[in-house]
Amino acid sequence: MAAAADLVFDPWDPAFVADPYPAYAELRARGRVIRYEPTDQWLVPHHADVSALLRDRRLGRTYRHRFTHEDFGRTPPPPEHEPFHTLNDHGMLDLEPPDHTRIRRLVSKAFTPRTVERLRPYVHGLAHELVAALVREGGGDLLSDVAEPLPVAVIAEMLGVPEADRALLRPWSADICGMYELNPSPESAARAVRASVEFSDYLRELIAARRKEPGEDLISGLIAAHDEGDRLTEQEMISTAVLLLNAGHEATVNATVNGWWALFRNPAQLAALRADHSLVPSAIEELMRYDTPLQLFERWVLDDIEIDGTTVPRGAEIAMLFGSANHDPAVFTGPDRLDLTREDNPHISFSAGIHYCIGAPLARIELAASMTALLQQAPTLTLASEPKRKPNFVIRGLERLDVELR
Repeated sequence: MAAAADLVFDPWDPAFVADPYPAYAELRARGRVIRYEPTDQWLVPHHADVSALLRDRRLGRTYRHRFTHEDFGRTPPPPEHEPFHTLNDHGMLDLEPPDHTRIRRLVSKAFTPRTVERLRPYVHGLAHELVAALVREGGGDLLSDVAEPLPVAVIAEMLGVPEADRALLRPWSADICGMYELNPSPESAARAVRASVEFSDYLRELIAARRKEPGEDLISGLIAAHDEGDRLTEQEMISTAVLLLNAGHEATVNATVNGWWALFRNPAQLAALRADHSLVPSAIEELMRYDTPLQLFERWVLDDIEIDGTTVPRGAEIAMLFGSANHDPAVFTGPDRLDLTREDNPHISFSAGIHYCIGAPLARIELAASMTALLQQAPTLTLASEPKRKPNFVIRGLERLDVELR
């Protein structure tokens, strides 16, 4: 086991959160698995290990399919957190086979490539409308004016959430996602619980309405999805809808603002992109690698595993450092250099294995739409002021990104 990470890895230090990548390099130099006492986790910083462990069935997003909390040596969550865990634990991201397999198969029936592709004109049209409004104002906050409303509107349109209700979604999502940070505060937990109750109640009413009058939306598709007698329970439908919203826009919002902040800091790369819009697809992949929206992904050790001679015992929790893996020089040439023409780019920002992001194709359409609209309509876009990072580490983003046209 490598030396303790405590003096290098500090996810509550604003300086670390602002730029964790030098610390990641030191962690990789220390070893392949590193004990981190403050969160009672084992950190895994190397790309090869993260990629392999994402596919290793000795690890799980949950352990409840095999063990009780007590059998696993873990303390059950506080009873007052129950609404959050009911919502979270019935979504496929936090389930293992056979439940994960069944739910993902049923969701896939409603979330087809054809369904996603059908949204492309809507996504591109909305992106151009949002950017046009930004241009008319001479600039603004790229996060609240473009990056956020686009994916929220798209997933709401997909789910069939009425336009008048869509302003409710982002605050609920933000509060729920606060629980995914390391050692969340009691205040964050209380907000997540309240949002879980309110969001679940809202979706329960929406599902009831769609049962009476089905539409062409994803909620109606989830109600209708079945396979050999299997159907999604109401709780599974609610948890799936929340997961699709949270995962479907948190990553896209943060990838957008992280990406443009990286471009502003690398003017030669931005100039190359403005000169050649055909770079957009590779630029999106590189920007997601360069400043990863999801920095850390956790898994429980269901059976003892060995990493580089160190046994990580059953009952332990592994923290796979996506941001570090995406900057591993063993895989990426010049990993700390932004290179929009990078061809060999096996980043793991969408995860891997059975939990690979089901919404990745939609996220790529959204990111391409907003980037293309900004390149076409705002070719003189520039940074108006130095942005401030959110204090969060796991879900990495900015408070706002003020831009102007010159």
